[in-house]
Amino acid sequence: MVKNIIVSCAILLLVACGGASNDTPSSPNPPPTPQPPPTPTITQAEAAHFLNQATFGATIDEVNKLVDIGYEQWLNQQIATPTSSHVTYLTQLEAQLNLPDDEQLWHPHRMEAWFTHAITAPDQLRQRVAFALSEIFVISELSVLSSETYGLANYYDLLLNNAFANYRELLAQVTLSPMMGAYLSMLGNQKPNEAQNIRPDENYAREVMQLFSIGLVELNIDGTIKTSNGQAIPTYDQNIIKAFAHVFTGWNFNGATEATWYNFAQNYDAINPMTAVDAFHDKSEKVLLNGITVPANQSAEQDLAIALDNLFNHPNVGPFIGKQLIQRLVTSNPSPDYIERVAQAFNDNGQGVRGDLGAVIKAILLDDEARNGYKNNPQNFGKIREPLVSIVHLWRAFDASSPNDRFQFDWPHYFFNQAPLAAPHVFNFFSPSYSPPGIIRNNNLVAPELEIMTENYLTRTNNFFAYSTLWGHLEADPEDISDDRILINLNSLRPMANNSEDLLNYLNRLIFGGTLDDNSLAILKTAYQQTLDNDIPENERLSNLLFLIFTSPQYSVQQ
Repeated sequence: MVKNIIVSCAILLLVACGGASNDTPSSPNPPPTPQPPPTPTITQAEAAHFLNQATFGATIDEVNKLVDIGYEQWLNQQIATPTSSHVTYLTQLEAQLNLPDDEQLWHPHRMEAWFTHAITAPDQLRQRVAFALSEIFVISELSVLSSETYGLANYYDLLLNNAFANYRELLAQVTLSPMMGAYLSMLGNQKPNEAQNIRPDENYAREVMQLFSIGLVELNIDGTIKTSNGQAIPTYDQNIIKAFAHVFTGWNFNGATEATWYNFAQNYDAINPMTAVDAFHDKSEKVLLNGITVPANQSAEQDLAIALDNLFNHPNVGPFIGKQLIQRLVTSNPSPDYIERVAQAFNDNGQGVRGDLGAVIKAILLDDEARNGYKNNPQNFGKIREPLVSIVHLWRAFDASSPNDRFQFDWPHYFFNQAPLAAPHVFNFFSPSYSPPGIIRNNNLVAPELEIMTENYLTRTNNFFAYSTLWGHLEADPEDISDDRILINLNSLRPMANNSEDLLNYLNRLIFGGTLDDNSLAILKTAYQQTLDNDIPENERLSNLLFLIFTSPQYSVQQ
């Protein structure tokens, strides 16, 4: 029967085509052009989850945009978005304030620039990545830099401008920044002079290796430690430190000369890169990492180029820097496979280029572990939210504004134990390997951010969230609102204010990226329903719910 059907179909086809010619064989129709697979649909929850890693916090407008265009296009647009400059903001602010000649911008104004950009800047990915870089390539105002408002802002702009550039260029600009030079004493570093008991300063030589490039021990590409006879293999020794210290001699403030070498005050320029002064540079031969030799009798610039190439090409850089960026953006305990995939993107961006930070950031954020780790490995995936990021998240999610149209939050470190470019030392606010005693350490996990979360600061942080929610919305008591208050807007929640389920589902999507477990969601719904049943005023109900959310244990972990 089946055979008869096939034969009949063949006859019909021949008739339709006028029959087959004995002289000219029929040509089969070309196969249809394969269509690309459809782009997977992104839900609002998935979009918010992504944005809470890639920005200072999801907003509903950005969520909807991401749902429309997808991850890849959103990343490409963000990478192409021009830098929102902190120096430019300060320059405009200074003109606006018209300060007297005996006054100048200082710490609160730099904080204003930072919060303005963190809350409102269109280049959110760049701003977020720069903040992560600022916790790796650390300088701090808690040093000789305390009064260098423009210099600190310029250093932050340096990180912004290089957030998606090549790591080699970033390392060069960090090295020659007069702010870094002053902070880690490469600025004014001189060649040896036994008669004057001068030896090259080793400070920057140590930190550029330990913190900014390769770390203390040799790593496999997946970030695991290489061993020999059961012991970790050091990446460098004291002789290597000395060699790099001799390389980093002869640099001073921009425009310095041999004659003005010691007149720092006359040449203090915190904006332009440092200048090499050959008379103070050590021209001896130096042996660097992996036996690379810097020839004798070269200029300071030539020696520096070889030294930075030596660091840049070390196999540790991809896993060492890649892991820290993963920790700052996505999860504190990335799997070795995740680290390896990111390190491979560092080693080769797909076009034979090493060190492409744009490719690295894409690899971090698009990786399956970043997107689905909270489902596939909920016990180990995620990170403690930095308090500074959390408060900006609140303000972004609820369209914060201020009566004076400025975002003035002068002393965040009082409440949060951290402020931009204000770490207590070069090792940042917290160590990437910090593991608090107890269940986290017992499971061989780390939770870096917990290093700054003491009982004192947890209380201050929660108090500030109370201040910013219960009394920090546009409809709060006028007596509680000064011109410089940063106030959230509850209007986006009002259409759902009488439906606890719709309201909590919306907040779960926007704030938690849909990761809130059913039990926690039920607790919040019950709490809100009680205020609804007791006829608590709408503003009070909504602000109280936000306070509960932003001070909850579940919110403290970004999944």
